Amino acid sequence: MEQKLSIVCFSGDFDKAVAAFTLATGGAATGRPVTMFFTFWGLNLVKKRSGRTWIGKGLLARFFNFLMGGPGNVPLSRLNFGGVSPRLMRGMMKKNNVATLEDLIEAAKALNVNLVACEMSMNILGITLDDLLPEIKEVIGVSTFLDYSRDAQIIFI
Repeated sequence: MEQKLSIVCFSGDFDKAVAAFTLATGGAATGRPVTMFFTFWGLNLVKKRSGRTWIGKGLLARFFNFLMGGPGNVPLSRLNFGGVSPRLMRGMMKKNNVATLEDLIEAAKALNVNLVACEMSMNILGITLDDLLPEIKEVIGVSTFLDYSRDAQIIFI
């Protein structure tokens, strides 16, 4: 039986995103079918624009999307120090020849990891498929995600 891996990315934290994409690329590199389901703050990781933008429908949605800031502005889950720590962490990763978050996202694309977005979260945050990376081919609900994840190991990050 094929060993499938499904990762629910509900955190927009830098360190958690690195863990999610490391597992996804490792799984895909070893021949496993991998699906990454981006929901709530995890959607920030797959936005087209990396900086702060006023995307979304409605004032609150635009405000939340501005604060999240896109994949270039993800905080560390601890010791963020006003956003300085992720930049320091990226430097440490490069110095030690470790793939950065940006490298891992590109690797996931190259390895054909199935990147999907949560319909409910997108509706709440007022964003559309056009706001996300072109590799996000589908906006799906939980029942479809569970169908994709049948017989898969599901990890929440």
